[in-house]
Amino acid sequence: MSRARNHLRAALFLAAASARGVTTQVAAQRGLSAWPVPQEPSMEYQDAVRMLNTLQTNAGYLEQVKRQRGDPQTQLEAMELYLARSGLQVEDLDRLNIIHVTGTKGKGSTCAFTECILRSYGLKTGFFSSPHLVQVRERIRINGQPISPELFTKYFWRLYHRLEETKDGSCVSMPPYFRFLTLMAFHVFLQEKVDLAVVEVGIGGAYDCTNIIRKPVVCGVSSLGIDHTSLLGDTVEKIAWQKGGIFKQGVPAFTVLQPEGPLAVLRDRAQQISCPLYLCPTLEALEEGGPPLALGLDGEHQRSNAALALQLAHCWLQRQDRHGAGEVKASRPGLLWQLPLAPVFQPTSHMRLGLRNTEWLGRTQVLRRGPLTWYLDGAHTPSSVQACVRWFRQALQGRERPSGGPEVRVLLFNATGDRDPAALLKLLQPCQFDYAVFCPNLTEVSSTGNADQQNFTVTLDQVLLRCLEHQQHWNHLDEEQASPDLWSAPSPEPGGPTSLLLAPHPPHTCSASSLVFSCISHALQWISQGRDPVFQPPTPPKGLLTHPVAHSGASVLHEAAAIHVLVTGSLHLVGGVLKLLEPALSQ
Repeated sequence: MSRARNHLRAALFLAAASARGVTTQVAAQRGLSAWPVPQEPSMEYQDAVRMLNTLQTNAGYLEQVKRQRGDPQTQLEAMELYLARSGLQVEDLDRLNIIHVTGTKGKGSTCAFTECILRSYGLKTGFFSSPHLVQVRERIRINGQPISPELFTKYFWRLYHRLEETKDGSCVSMPPYFRFLTLMAFHVFLQEKVDLAVVEVGIGGAYDCTNIIRKPVVCGVSSLGIDHTSLLGDTVEKIAWQKGGIFKQGVPAFTVLQPEGPLAVLRDRAQQISCPLYLCPTLEALEEGGPPLALGLDGEHQRSNAALALQLAHCWLQRQDRHGAGEVKASRPGLLWQLPLAPVFQPTSHMRLGLRNTEWLGRTQVLRRGPLTWYLDGAHTPSSVQACVRWFRQALQGRERPSGGPEVRVLLFNATGDRDPAALLKLLQPCQFDYAVFCPNLTEVSSTGNADQQNFTVTLDQVLLRCLEHQQHWNHLDEEQASPDLWSAPSPEPGGPTSLLLAPHPPHTCSASSLVFSCISHALQWISQGRDPVFQPPTPPKGLLTHPVAHSGASVLHEAAAIHVLVTGSLHLVGGVLKLLEPALSQ
C-alpha cells in the first residue's frame, strides 16, 4: 500500500512540476513568498487536495504517533525540522500572537467564539482547526472564512515544493497530512499578516504537532472527557496530563470547571511548568449586572465554551495592551480546587457581538426544509453525545406540533476510530427514534469525483462491517427495551443486499426499525423521500425499497407531517450530510 501511494505521490509531483515548469532552486529568503505560484489552469484546487491526500491521512498519522509516543520530544523535533525546511524557525511563530486551545469536547466551538469576539474588534484573525466538514480549506481561515481555493492552491504548492527541494537522505521528504496542514497554516497566517491566530490542538496536547508553539499569548483547556484512548490514555486523568502539555512558562492559561481528578492533574502540570492557570467563572457570573449574553451556537453546553472564550479574548486583549477589554469587577479573585478564579468582568459590546455572531457548522446546527428538520451535531464522545441528546430533546419540546399527520424521528449515525458505539447508541435511546439509519462517512459510494471527501485509510468493506456492528448494537438495545410479547409476530424475511441497501437487519433479530446504507447520499434519499426542497438527486438509485423495512418506512416518511432527523456520532458524517444538504459549501 505504501509503495503504491509513493508511486502515486511521485507521479502527481512530476506531472505538477512538468505542467508548471517548476524551478529546482531553493528560495533565498525564509518563508514561501519567493516560491513560484501555480499559473496553469490545470493546477487547480482539487489537484492540490489530491496530492495532499497522498501524505497519509489522520488515521494513519495516529498509528505513527502511537508507535513513537515513547519519545514525544523526537516528534516535536521532527516537526521543528519540517518547519525549518519550510523556511521558518520556531521563533517566527511568536509573531502570530497565538491563542492555543485544547480539550476533549468544545475546543472547536471555544475557538470559534474566541475568533469571532476578537474579529469584532476589527482585528485580522487567523483560525486553524480540524477536521474539515466539506472542504479541507475550512481548516485554515482568515477573518472567519475558509481561505479561497486559489489561496489554498498557491500556498500548498509553495510549501510542497519547498519541502521537496530541501530533502536529503536523512529525512522523509514530506510530513504526514495533519503536520503538513499545520505548517501550511503557519505560512498562510504569516504571509497574510494576521493580527492573531487561534490554533486548535489536533489530538491531545503534549505530543501534538501544534505544540512547537513556544510563546503563545494565552492557552485554554475546554471540557475534558474520554476520547482517543489508544493514544492519550484510558482515564480522564491521563488525558488531562496530555492536554496540560500545551502549558508554557509564564503564559496565562484558563480552563472550565472539570471533575476533581483531571482538574488536579491540570493544576499540577501548570505548577510544574510555572504556568499561571485560572478557573473560568460561569457565564452567569459574567452576566450579572447586564443583559443576558446571546450565543450564536445552540445548546446549554455552549455556555461553558463561551465563558472560556471570553476569558481567552479578554486576556489576549489585555496582554496586547488593547483597549476595551472589559471592565474587571473583582480585583481579588477567589480560589476553587486550589486554583485562582479568573476575574469577573463586564463583557463589552464587541464581545457580545462576537458571541452572538459566532457560526460553527455541524455543531448543534438546525436546518429546516419543508417537513424535514435536520439536527446536525458531530458529538462523538459519551459526554458530548449526552449534551447532544439534551439539546435535541429540548429542541423538540419547543417545536410547533403539526396538525396534519404524524411526526417521525430518525437517527442517522456512524462512529469511527476507537470510540465505543454501543455506549454512544445507548445514550441516544431516550430520544425514542422511529428509525435508526447507519451508513459510512462516504458521501457517495465512489468519492473519486471530490478529493475533499477521499479517505485512503479504510476500505469499503471495513466501514460497512462497522455499520453492521452499529446496527446490531441498536437492535440489541431495542430488544432489551421491548416487552416479551411486543414482537410476537414473526419478523419479515430480509431482502438481499443491493447497491443501495447493503445490510438489512439480520434475520435473527426482532427489531424492524434499523437500516444500513452504503453511503450518505442513499441514506438521505430514503429519509427525505424527495421532500427536501434542496436535496433533490436527479434519479433515485435502483433498489431503494427492496427491503421490507425500507418499503414500509418509505410510506411512513412520505405521509409524515414532520420528520426530525438527528445526525450525530461523527463530524465526518455530519460533513458529508452538509455537503449534500448545502451544495453552496462545496462551491
